[in-house]
Amino acid sequence: MNGYSSLEHTLRNILCAINPLDEDWSMRFQLIDELRAMVENIESLRGATVEPFGSFVSNLFTRWGDLDISIEVPNGSYISSAGKKYKLSLLEDVRKALRAKGGCQKLQFITNARVPILKFHGNYNISCDISINNLSGQMKSKILYWINMIDGRFRDMVLLAKEWAKAHNINDSKAGTLNSYSLSLLVVFHFQTCVPAILPPLKEIYPGNMVDDLTGVRASAEKFIEETCATNINQLMSKKSRAFNKSSLSELFISFIAKFCDISSKASAQGISTFTGQWEDIEGNMRWLPKTYTIFVEDPFEQPVNAARGVSSKQLTRIEEVFRRTHFMLISSNQNQNEVISTLVKPHVSKSVARTPTGNQNNYSRNGLRPQVQAQRAIKPPRQVQHQLQAQRAIPPPMRAQHQLHAQRAVQPPIQAAQRTVQTPIQAAQRTIQPPIQAPHQLQGQRTMQPPIQAPHQLQGQRPIYPPFQAHRLQDKRLDRNQNSSAQRPTQANRVQTQPIWRPKSDR
Repeated sequence: MNGYSSLEHTLRNILCAINPLDEDWSMRFQLIDELRAMVENIESLRGATVEPFGSFVSNLFTRWGDLDISIEVPNGSYISSAGKKYKLSLLEDVRKALRAKGGCQKLQFITNARVPILKFHGNYNISCDISINNLSGQMKSKILYWINMIDGRFRDMVLLAKEWAKAHNINDSKAGTLNSYSLSLLVVFHFQTCVPAILPPLKEIYPGNMVDDLTGVRASAEKFIEETCATNINQLMSKKSRAFNKSSLSELFISFIAKFCDISSKASAQGISTFTGQWEDIEGNMRWLPKTYTIFVEDPFEQPVNAARGVSSKQLTRIEEVFRRTHFMLISSNQNQNEVISTLVKPHVSKSVARTPTGNQNNYSRNGLRPQVQAQRAIKPPRQVQHQLQAQRAIPPPMRAQHQLHAQRAVQPPIQAAQRTVQTPIQAAQRTIQPPIQAPHQLQGQRTMQPPIQAPHQLQGQRPIYPPFQAHRLQDKRLDRNQNSSAQRPTQANRVQTQPIWRPKSDR
C-alpha cells in the first residue's frame, strides 16, 4: 500500500469516527426544542423564534461540534435592526431563564464581542452559543451548505481540517488562533486555487455583498438570495466545458497543508479573498485599508469584514509551524499510521479511529453517514451513497436534490419544528428550477403528472374509463347534452320517433 492510499484509508477512518451519529442529531434537535419552550416563557421575547445556524445548518459539524442559536426578535415581516444594548438586555433575560431552568453548565456571557454571545453547556454536554437577530449568520451557513452541493469533498475537507486544527490547538479565536468559519474559508480558497479548480470565486455564486441585501421584508430578501445562489450554482454545474478535478481526498489534504506552510510570511503583504478566489495585495486594496490585522481572510458575504481578525501575530507564527510540521510528516517516507492519526486528531478521537475496521467503510457514504440515516435527516447531506457518486458529478444540484426532497416528505422528521427551521432554502429554489432532463422514474417520484405512456390499469386509477359495452350510453349523453339534465332520458324508441327523418321530394 503506497503512501497516498494508506493516508486515504486513514482519512476515511477518521471521517467515520468524527461524523455525527443518529443520537448526535437527535440531541441537538431536543436541545433546540427545549430552548424554544424556554424562550416562549420570557416576557421580553414574546413571539421570538429560535433558529439554529452555523455548522449544524451547513452540515459541517462533527460529533463534538457546537450548536449556534439565533433568537430572532419579531419586527413584523421586516428584518429587525436591534442595537447592541438591546441585544445585551435580551441575552441577560435568557441567562436568568437558563439559571432558573437548571441543567446548564459553564454559563458565560460574552458582552464585549462584536456579536454578543451567551455560551453554556446543555444537558447533553453540547456547547451552545446564543445570539440575538443573527440572520446574517444563518444565511452564511446556508450558502456554505449549498457550496457543498457543488462537490461533496468540500465537507470532508472541512471536517478533517477542523479536527486537525483542534488537535494542535489552533482552532480557538479566544486564544488568538483560527475560528471554524475562517478555517472553512481556507478550504474554500484551497478548492478555488486547485488545478483544475473545484470551486469558483464566490462572486460567481453571489455577486453582491450578501449582508447588505438583508434589508426590508425578510421573506423577500431571503428568497432573492436563495434564488440567486440556486440559479448560479445550477448554471455552473450544467457547464459541459467545466473541467473536473479528480484529486483524491488524501491528495487534496496534503496540498491544503502545503499551500499554507508560509502563511505567516505571506500574510504580511497579501490577504485571502474567496470572493475573487485569489491572493490579493493588501496595499492599495481600498476594501481592506487601513490594514490593522495579522492575517486577512475576507468574509465573502460581509465584505470587508475579516473572518480571522482574532488571530494574533504570535499565534500566526505557531499556526505556520503547525502547517510545516504536518506537511513534513505527511510526505515523510517512514511515517506510520499511528503517527498520522495522532497528528490529525485528538487522543480521544484516535482511539475511535483505531477501533474502526476497514470493512465498515462500505457501510458509509462519502460523507460518512449511513444511507438509511440520510433519509431521516432534516438537513440532508448532499452526497449520496457510494454507488451514486459518479452520477451526481454530472447532474446539476437542483436535479439531484429532487429525489432527496421526495424522501424527506415521505419520512416524517422526529422533531418537525426544529427541522422546519433548518431546511435548506435552496430546496425552495430548486422546486422552481426544473432540471432540463430527468429520467422517467424520477418524474414519477417528483410530479403528480404521469408519463405520456401508461398501462390501462394505471389509467383506470386516474380517469373514468368506459368499457366497450357502455359505448351506446356515451352516444346517448352526447345527444342529450342540450336537454335538461334533470329530465328523464327518453328511450331509444322515443328518440328515433322524435328525430327528423329525411325523405326525397317525390315522397313528401
